[in-house]
Amino acid sequence: MDAITDFLSAVRVQGACYGRIQVTAPWGLQSETGSHARFGLISYGQAWLTLPGTADPIHLSHGDFFLLAPGGEYILSDDLHTAPRQLSELLKEKRCEPIRFGGGGAPTAIIAGRFSFDETHGRPLTDFLPLLILIRAGQPHLLALQKTLELLASEVDASTPGSQVAVHHLADLLLIQALRAHIADTQAERTGWLHALSDAHIGAALSSMHKRIEHPWTVATLASEAGMSRSAFAQRFKTVMSESPLEYLTRWRIYRGSDLLRESDRKLADVAQAVGYDSDGAFHKAFKRVLGIAPGEYRRSVGATQPL
Repeated sequence: MDAITDFLSAVRVQGACYGRIQVTAPWGLQSETGSHARFGLISYGQAWLTLPGTADPIHLSHGDFFLLAPGGEYILSDDLHTAPRQLSELLKEKRCEPIRFGGGGAPTAIIAGRFSFDETHGRPLTDFLPLLILIRAGQPHLLALQKTLELLASEVDASTPGSQVAVHHLADLLLIQALRAHIADTQAERTGWLHALSDAHIGAALSSMHKRIEHPWTVATLASEAGMSRSAFAQRFKTVMSESPLEYLTRWRIYRGSDLLRESDRKLADVAQAVGYDSDGAFHKAFKRVLGIAPGEYRRSVGATQPL
């Protein structure tokens, strides 16, 4: 399994809320913090995107797309001095209908929405996605994103049989396309998990870990996969990923193990072996340390079948 597929399997998009927003200056929108990834596309007009606690505001214009990792909040406005309204008051939970408001000045149209995730499996996003993925108009991958958003809009608006399933799949696709575009963007920040995948050395080690997660990896064998010395690899991995190679490996073994506990009736010892642990005791200890819950308790909480 490649790293992106592994990542998306762990993320588990559960739903998407979408809305068309048509505003006229002066106008402002403020999102709330929460366990959602938020996205927006400027259909026409312009806006300022402000991320509290970060660098300078970002000017957006027709065709620009952004995606924020869970936990991040933002303010969109026509002007940096315009007081914003709460987006939660405008984007309805059950039905996202076109929203129109503003002061009657210059018009702007926005496609805005959010992904919701499984509470346990949403954590990898906050760990590995950058706070902001910004795709400017004219970038090669934007056209695919726009087409997916159009399909997402039609499914949400139609609300016909099968629409909910279609929305979930389109949300997955939108996330994949955003990740691809961010990885391909040579102007984006060159640190973090997504860009580590394109690093000739660290990316090779990550790929090996994800493809053979059950292998008894050590820092030395991972360094060999990366074509680096042990010390140079460990230092570079820590710099790029902000954690050691074995810390990263442990977390992904536990994420994969939780998938197996949820989706199969394998015995705990078999699950442990499948993700690289020699004993269910070692797996139990690591599982509780990473996810804060014992494997058996986790399996019961998600309603999976407990094998005899």
